[in-house]
Amino acid sequence: MAKKLYHGAAYYPELWNEETIEEDLNLMIEAGINVVRIGEFAWSSMEKEEGNIDLSFFVNIIERLYNHGIETVMCTPTPTPPIWLTHNHPERLHVDAKGNVMSHGSRQHICTNNAYFRKRAAIITGEIAKAVGHLPGVIGWQLDNEFKCHVSECMCETCKTLWHKWLEGRYGTIDTLNKSWGTHIWSQYYHSFDQVPQPISTPFLHNSSLSTMYQLFSYEKIAEFSDEQAAIVRQYSKAPITHNSTTFFHVDNERLYKHLDFASFDTYAERSNFASYLFNCDLWRNFKSGQDYWIMETSPSHSASLESYAAPHPNGYLKAEAVASYALGGEAFCYWLWRQQRTGCEQPHGSVISAWGKPTVGFENVKEVEAARKELESIITSTRPLQAEVAITYSDRARAFMKTEPHKDLDYRSLIIPFYERVLSAGYHRDLLPEGANLKGYKLLFTPFVHYVSNDYLQQATKFVEEGGIWIVGPLTGGRTEHHTIHTDAALGKLEQLAGVETLYTYPMDGTETYGEFNGVKAPLSLWSSVFQPTAGRAVGTIWGGNSDGEAFMTEHRYGKGKIVMLGSLPSGESGDLLLKNLIDHYAKEANVQLKTDVSRGTIVAPRIGNGETIWVIVNMDGAGGTVSIPDSGIDSVTGQQLEEGQYEIGPFEHKVITFRMKDEQTTGAAQGEVTIS
Repeated sequence: MAKKLYHGAAYYPELWNEETIEEDLNLMIEAGINVVRIGEFAWSSMEKEEGNIDLSFFVNIIERLYNHGIETVMCTPTPTPPIWLTHNHPERLHVDAKGNVMSHGSRQHICTNNAYFRKRAAIITGEIAKAVGHLPGVIGWQLDNEFKCHVSECMCETCKTLWHKWLEGRYGTIDTLNKSWGTHIWSQYYHSFDQVPQPISTPFLHNSSLSTMYQLFSYEKIAEFSDEQAAIVRQYSKAPITHNSTTFFHVDNERLYKHLDFASFDTYAERSNFASYLFNCDLWRNFKSGQDYWIMETSPSHSASLESYAAPHPNGYLKAEAVASYALGGEAFCYWLWRQQRTGCEQPHGSVISAWGKPTVGFENVKEVEAARKELESIITSTRPLQAEVAITYSDRARAFMKTEPHKDLDYRSLIIPFYERVLSAGYHRDLLPEGANLKGYKLLFTPFVHYVSNDYLQQATKFVEEGGIWIVGPLTGGRTEHHTIHTDAALGKLEQLAGVETLYTYPMDGTETYGEFNGVKAPLSLWSSVFQPTAGRAVGTIWGGNSDGEAFMTEHRYGKGKIVMLGSLPSGESGDLLLKNLIDHYAKEANVQLKTDVSRGTIVAPRIGNGETIWVIVNMDGAGGTVSIPDSGIDSVTGQQLEEGQYEIGPFEHKVITFRMKDEQTTGAAQGEVTIS
């Protein structure tokens, strides 16, 4: 549970003179900024020449900020190594899949696996931690900045050597690798680990096992670097450590946060894509169970670089974002950036203050956020987000599999976010869960677009079903092994026996005029699909037309106290949305899901509990306004007005906070994570 709510910005005092810094400190107080993030790109200012480290400037800045009531998140400056580390040393630089060697001048241009980089990174990190780790103004640490944002897997010689060691550690013998990958195909057989290539440019496509395993290798190596940095900081500081990530960087976020203290993310979703913004909130809330997340970066108006720019937020939207995040479990709402950069490649990017020291188009919106923060702080800090009953599995490993096998230009994020949006728009409180998350307390679980279902996940999901949960599996789930090969015992491996089905065929249904019908709703079927024949249970979704007329694309099977539902294809178009809504509502009702609210599309309810009360934070996100139905009498926590059961209007980007006194049975249920709000 948060102790306070933070309202912050990224700040680069090393770029400005003394007069400007003093002006910034005063403007921060006016805007309500109570935390800043510093140091992430300042390596050359800290160590202009190799071995000559001077951190006095940053010690002074942190102390001055603290004296103005502003706390600091200190960053390690490793995303931008100075020129002395890379000049005349191409072996230290990142190499892409086409063999291009990166050059100095941007960021993430070095290979983070290079031994000399690691040595110097450890030294500068240790010196920073010693210099500022004891300062009372330092309340947290951010490692590096946006791992693998601009680059993906590195193909340098250092990585090649580490790749071979990683493979040996994973497979033990080259015979095991050959058997697992099926390397006799196209004469890919290897005699030793050092013969296994990196997935660099080749005339056609690499073996799927090679491509996916190299991504997982890269995931693990960047997480190891993060672990190493965190261990150094912890020698000198007790402040919690995080990293600012998101879902389109080339990392495994679940693994990355495993050894960090709290999770944070960066988001630049425009108003039209507010579902993506909420997606991140619902996911990052669950990377570190029991810990509030931070939004470390979002724009006060618009994102931009020298090459492009996004649409500025309409007035009011920034406040709606902040309120939604605080209500959904966010402890901090921070901007990139405070003062507009006068040089570099992101000069046009939105900021709170312009390069010439005047308020920007987003400044008044920032002040609105501060007013909302003050209004909500006591409410948020005395309650906690209510666990959902509906969960959707999120997997960066699934994203790696789909990057290797995109079928027809499919992308994991472009599939999972619209799927999530259907649950969101139906009014269900929902959690996005990493694969290793505990499923206790959930009633309905969706696992779409996960090519490989691990044994660990299968055991968790099976236990969930045995204890009474409903598990909806697919589409595009279970069709590959851990090595990214096809099962040879059954199309979907162990899933088929559990789900009581035989998969007759798998093939793409796009363009085949194939329709699926469920509960009287018919819609076109799409994507690579599975066609089922029940061996137990029954068919509940029937195929019309196409190559598998009369067969099943949906089945359900009683298992223990619960049920496994197989969804073999993705309904598409407007009728597909209707079919999926029908499916979600049908199984939510059957699972006795209670955490559902009657809100119009574009408006959300974030439920919280504490002090014997249930709190609804209601926010309009689309700017069109909407309605919400209150199921019982309550109190408007801001105005003190008594509200009776009924429907209420919510204005564009407006928010309301409604308090309901729990009944005795609800208070007991809250302690067990079970509270009815509809």
